[in-house]
Amino acid sequence: MINKIGFGGGCHWCTEAVFSALRGVHSVGQGWIASDGENENFSEGVLVDFDPEIISLEILVAIHLHTHSSTSEHSMRGKYRSAVYVFSETEVQPVSKIIASLQKDFDSTIVTKVLIFKDFKLNREDSLNYYFNGPEKPFCENYINPKLKMLLKNFSNFMYLEKLTHLK
Repeated sequence: MINKIGFGGGCHWCTEAVFSALRGVHSVGQGWIASDGENENFSEGVLVDFDPEIISLEILVAIHLHTHSSTSEHSMRGKYRSAVYVFSETEVQPVSKIIASLQKDFDSTIVTKVLIFKDFKLNREDSLNYYFNGPEKPFCENYINPKLKMLLKNFSNFMYLEKLTHLK
């Protein structure tokens, strides 16, 4: 069984690389994601199809919170909304509980919201799979590699290590 979840918080190239490196993730759509109300404007994000038998939602949310500024209300939150996007009202409370249970890992309050998914726009073809099409690019070296190295240190049992041999 494949489940779907959305994540937003940082650059969609970074977020795509993080989730594409995880075992149990079948696909990552990278682009712009929207909810409703005050969150109806599109912000950078990804849609993740995953197998919960291989990687749990709890681990995915933990990785998300640890790989972007999940405790910062910085000035770029319009472009980089910190959120987990769910596809039904019944998913809001379980995901909120997961986030609350992870608060102990952070010194500051987590600002990540749980929002109902409304719409998604896939990025241009030439921006998809951005990291794995050129991990030597300066942006990848400066912003994505540190996230992946942290994951290798703290979540290596959930990663496709063969995809990341260039980081060792």
